[in-house]
Amino acid sequence: MPRGDKSAYTNRQKRKAEHIEEGYEKRGVSGGEAGRRAWATVNKEEGGGKKSGSGRGKKSTKRSKSSRSAAAKKGAARRRSKSTAGRKGPSTRSRKSATRGRKSASGRSRKSAKR
Repeated sequence: MPRGDKSAYTNRQKRKAEHIEEGYEKRGVSGGEAGRRAWATVNKEEGGGKKSGSGRGKKSTKRSKSSRSAAAKKGAARRRSKSTAGRKGPSTRSRKSATRGRKSASGRSRKSAKR
């Protein structure tokens, strides 16, 4: 198979490369360069042309935008719930520091009242 032969590619890959090439040409890239970029993109995204062997005809695993968005929302909610799950109130340390230095009804602080 000579270099540049596209017989090893599926019809879907050929259509995809053609569409990408048209997009580059609309943006002012020359025809030859647009074709090279298009096939490089197809090769990178799909791993090249058809290959023989069992399990090689699997569909691409790209997830839809809505699927990714739903997963992101679910993950964010999970992180929020995990961060607040263990909290029952202020820790004992913060409660102690909050009472330290308060003045009693007589006008003296608790420390001086104990002495």
